[in-house]
Parts: sequence; structure tokens; C-alpha cells
Amino acid sequence: MSGRLEGAHDGVEGGPLHIAQARAWWQRLLGLMGRTRLPAGDCLAIAPCNAIHTFFMRMTIDVAFLDEQGRVLKTRYDLMPWRASLCLGAAMVLEFPAGGLDRFGVREGSRLVWD
Repeated sequence: MSGRLEGAHDGVEGGPLHIAQARAWWQRLLGLMGRTRLPAGDCLAIAPCNAIHTFFMRMTIDVAFLDEQGRVLKTRYDLMPWRASLCLGAAMVLEFPAGGLDRFGVREGSRLVWD
């Protein structure tokens, strides 16, 4: 699946955003655990979800919390292993490799559009 972000900051590399989905309970539970890297143009969409953790993860990630309309409510940069983050009102979380939020110009107020 792919998507793009409307209202993203100008002047960023961007490019196509490849989105893997974690919708089953076991996919949401595992998330990116066990992975050592995530390609620069990839992210993981976890739904439904309003809180994530990086326990047992081997990499630092960027995180965007989205509402039901796909609008970014909150961002977290460089979330290191053994941390947690929450956003009340979020319906979905996008997990990017570290630097992914800047690469795609993701800001609060941006909106994800599925292609």
C-alpha cells in the first residue's frame, strides 16, 4: 500500500511512501520489534492505536499519531528503544525510521491520503 501526505512542509525529499499495515492484534503487538532497520521510504501503520512503545526494539524511530481522518495530531522524533508515547484522540500511528518525519515533511496538521 502507498500513501502521500497533504500539507507536508515544502522542500523535502519526500518521494513515494510505502506503508505496511499492522491491523491484527498480533501484528500491532509485534510492530517493528526484532527488526534492525526499516528502509528510508517505508513506514508501519498501526491501527487502531493511540499509544506505542519501543520495548525490545533495536532502532530509533519517528512517530506520527493520526486521527480518524488521517490528520497528524502529534509527532515524536528520535524515539529511542525502551520508551513509550501516547496521544489521546489518535486512531492510528505511523512508525518511520529515524529522520522519516523530516524526510517526508510530516508535521502536525498534515493529512495522510491513501493511494
